[in-house]
This record gives sequence, C-alpha cells and structure tokens, in this order.
Amino acid sequence: MSKNNYLFTSESVSEGHPDKVCDRISDAIVDTFLSHDPQSRVAVETLATTNRVVLAGEVRGPEAVTPELIEQVVRNAVKDIGYEQDGFHWKHLNLENYIHEQSIDIARGVDSAGNKDEGAGDQGIMFGYACDETEHLMPAPIHLSHSILHSLAEARHSGAGPGLGPDSKSQVTLEYVDGRPQRATSIVVSTQHAENLDQDAIRAIVRPHVVSVLPEGWMCAEEDFYVNPTGRFVIGGPDGDAGLTGRKIIVDTYGGAAPHGGGAFSGKDPTKVDRSAAYAARYLAKNVVGAGLATSCTIQLSYAIGVSKPLSVFVHTHGTGQVDEQLLATTLLDMVDLSPRGIREHLKLSRPIYARTAAYGHFGRAPEPDGGFSWERLDLTDDLKSKFNA
Repeated sequence: MSKNNYLFTSESVSEGHPDKVCDRISDAIVDTFLSHDPQSRVAVETLATTNRVVLAGEVRGPEAVTPELIEQVVRNAVKDIGYEQDGFHWKHLNLENYIHEQSIDIARGVDSAGNKDEGAGDQGIMFGYACDETEHLMPAPIHLSHSILHSLAEARHSGAGPGLGPDSKSQVTLEYVDGRPQRATSIVVSTQHAENLDQDAIRAIVRPHVVSVLPEGWMCAEEDFYVNPTGRFVIGGPDGDAGLTGRKIIVDTYGGAAPHGGGAFSGKDPTKVDRSAAYAARYLAKNVVGAGLATSCTIQLSYAIGVSKPLSVFVHTHGTGQVDEQLLATTLLDMVDLSPRGIREHLKLSRPIYARTAAYGHFGRAPEPDGGFSWERLDLTDDLKSKFNA
C-alpha cells in the first residue's frame, strides 16, 4: 500500500474494564475533594482485584473529606458501573485506604507565594491532537470504538440489553484511501455476559449496536466481525483481571493516532499538567482544525516541576496547514495563558467534572453546561480566523 492507503486500528474498553473501574474510582475521589474545596491537591491511585480495592496517594484538602466519605464514594462508583457479582460487589468488597498528606517538597514547588506563580506539579511532555475525520474532530477508529461500547453500556443500564455485563472491549480497523477513512475491514467486540447466553446470542445482541454506530456502508464482512472470540466471557471485571489507575492512556486519548506524553490523567487534580496541559493541548489543536487552518494538528507542551510557563510549544500540521507553524505557535501562546494557573482558569478546571471522563475517552465529547469537557469548546476559532484572515 502507498503511504496514503493503509489500515489503522484503535481499541476502547468500557467503564467496567478493570483499569477503567480504577480510573473511575480515582476520579470520583478527585471530584469529591474539588466539590469541598476547589484548591484541593489530589493524586490518588487505585488497584482493584477480586472483591478488593486498594487506594494510595497524596492529598491536601479539607477535613470534611474523611476516610468514611471516601469509602462511600468508592462503593457508589462501583455500584454505578454495575458490579453486583460474587467476585466483585460494591457492597461486599474490602477497601484498604493508604491515602496520606501531600509531600511538603511537592507543595513548595507547586504553590504560588509572593511573586512566584503557581508551578507545574511535575515535569513532563503533553500532546494534543485533532483532525477532521469526524464531526468531533477525532480520529475515526478510536471514536467508533468508544461509540460501540457506549451504546452497549446505555443498553445495559437501561435494561434494553439484558444479559450484558459491565466489562467489555472493542477494536475497529479502518481502511484509509488517500489518507481518508473509507470502511471497516474488521471489528472485534468482547463483552461480559450472563451464564445462559452462548456466543451466537451475544453476537445477535452486539451486532445492531455496531451497525448503528458505523457510517452507512462501513460494516465489515461477517467473517471479519469477531464477537467474544474465545467463546465465553462470564467472569470479568476486577474478578477476572486486576485493574490499575492509568493503564489505558491510549484509550483515553487518540487510539494511537497521535503521540502521548506518557502521563495518565485519572486521579489527578488540575494543577497536575499531565492532565490540564494535555486538555489545553487538545483544546488548541481542536480550535486550529475547527478554524480551518489545518485538517490535522498535533501540539506538544513541556513543563518543569515548580515552573509556571511551558518550556516549549510545538505545533505540527502534518503538511495540511494553511499558515506558518511557528507563527501559529506564537499566536496560540498569545491567546491562552498556558501556565498551570492560566489553563485551570481559562478552562475552569477546578470543578468536580472528572468522574465522567474516566470511560469512553477524555476527548471528542460534547462540552457540558456545568463545565464538563470545557477543553472541547471551539471558542477560539473566530479569533484564529481573524488573525490569519482565514
């Protein structure tokens, strides 16, 4: 195949996947702290296995967030996902809580004091990406993978999909011709199910969800449509496989279609640039594509712990740009303060808006009235068009 004709695959996992259970719990704890004090500092990791959840991490927040409240938050998160199984049940699981106070050395570097602005919570590199393959300005394979699982989850929660369990995975392979997605060449869906359902029954349940999500004419051949390829998926979730916060960073972002800096998002308050700067980079890249200045845009930001301003801003439009990339980088820097405080204030991130991000992707979602997914707004496009006469 030529460079512009190729197959590309992305995967997604559902809210009931063991790692996503952990992301959800960690982010629910972040939301709990932020709802009590928007200035809370939170870095919480979760491990889940058979009827056991273990928490660890560092926090600085109000005394109102007690261990008892955190336990309630954990159990409610697991219940909301839908786990009421012998091997993992919201009511019966054993919880171990090793969360402790934030290190004063980290606090000294991050907090503002005197003439020192708030610094980044850690060093690192963050990437944002956007392209015009979908109306959400996301790569099509990851968008479709998320959409299949989200459709199955809605059916499960509503009762329209009896027999479906919380744990599921999807994988979509698309054929690109001249750099544009044309059709699916293979689709894989594995979903936890009730004991009494066989593989054919699960296939019949899953197929309409896949067909409804794909554009018309994109469905792959039946022999390339794989549902529960092992034949049985009754034991799932943390009972079937241990989960950890932050192990699905490619699922969380662009499905491998763009670089990732390596840092996970879930369990971190918005002073952590692993999260907030990655959101800012997506916000800028999406507005560049939304303004018609490129059909594909990657933005990299880099930070040092305790330093407020980014060390570098890199813009790459993959040969699709209508303007000079260096000038575009300078313009974006002028438009948005990319310090941790500037990002947090511009996108209004110090709010309890994170539990909802833990499954089906942090990007490509609709901005919500309470400020959720604020980084998906396209409110810079008019200014960008004006500055570049686009």
